[in-house]
Amino acid sequence: MIIGGLIVIAWLLAALFAPFVAPYDPIKVNVVDSLQPPNPQHWLGTDDLGRDVLSRVIWGSRVSLSVGLISVSIGLLVGTSVGLAAGYLGGKFDLFVMRGIDALLAFPALILAIGITSALGPQIQNAMIAIGIVAIPAYARLTRGQVLAVRAREFIVAARTIGASPLRIVVRHIFPNVMNALIVQATLSTAFAILAEAALSFLGLGPQPPYPSWGQDINYSQRYLPNLKWWMSVGPGVAIFTAVFAFNFLGDALRDALDPRLRRSG
Repeated sequence: MIIGGLIVIAWLLAALFAPFVAPYDPIKVNVVDSLQPPNPQHWLGTDDLGRDVLSRVIWGSRVSLSVGLISVSIGLLVGTSVGLAAGYLGGKFDLFVMRGIDALLAFPALILAIGITSALGPQIQNAMIAIGIVAIPAYARLTRGQVLAVRAREFIVAARTIGASPLRIVVRHIFPNVMNALIVQATLSTAFAILAEAALSFLGLGPQPPYPSWGQDINYSQRYLPNLKWWMSVGPGVAIFTAVFAFNFLGDALRDALDPRLRRSG
């Protein structure tokens, strides 16, 4: 957990303080310094327009983390609400909702995100919406399963007996029992969202040039790989790897810490 948490904090700080941390303007063209390998002035080298790769990686973290956090928030809010309602109300409403969730799950998540973004248009806001929609089924199914596991327990029956409203039961008694699982899912979903944003940007469906984006920069740099200009793709590639690894590692650690069954078995 410590390793994943430290890497996540490092990227969050880099994104938050990018204007102060980045050594150069990430979009300023300087053809005199184009295609320079890593050196004391440009630690990760420069691209074909003379833009500092390290600065673009730092500023690109703003895009990736913003898309990750906002899209996960969309999926968390909508999916949790749907799952709570379906699990508590049951009946035809539950059947209808879960058939819709199953329909979304019939498509591979990344393919569905690409399709939605293509339909809405290549913009960062649309990428957030698309990845958020893709995240909804996971939260809905997870929440519904947790609700079904606790809604027949004694404290829920007691709350109904004393006349507590369904909304109060869900908010005060059921949701706290679901929260730990949602925290773990949100952490793991952020890793997928960062990877999905990179894939969308690689395909030209994310932020548009010249604004820096990890996936976009990897796509742009691949034409120079045959000429051994490797540094243009290494920076954003390592950034994606470390960010996704950190959130996955942190999510696994949180699951081990928050799941009482895993704590007992340990």
